[in-house]
Amino acid sequence: MHPMWGWWGVWGLGMMVLGFLFWVAMIVALVLGIRWLVRQGRPEAGDSALEILRQRYARGEINREEFEAKRKDLQR
Repeated sequence: MHPMWGWWGVWGLGMMVLGFLFWVAMIVALVLGIRWLVRQGRPEAGDSALEILRQRYARGEINREEFEAKRKDLQR
């Protein structure tokens, strides 16, 4: 009987390393996939509500009274 048969010879170590690398790659892929899915659900980073309100006031879409009322409401 060959003394290394219990350890599968040279292939035993190689297969253990490959198996370990396979599982590391799977875990990394899983983490990256989850991060990608989570980011897909988020809306694009846009202007804040107060900035949008200022832009609407600057374009004349709302008057000063509406602007002040909405600004106070947003800053609560």
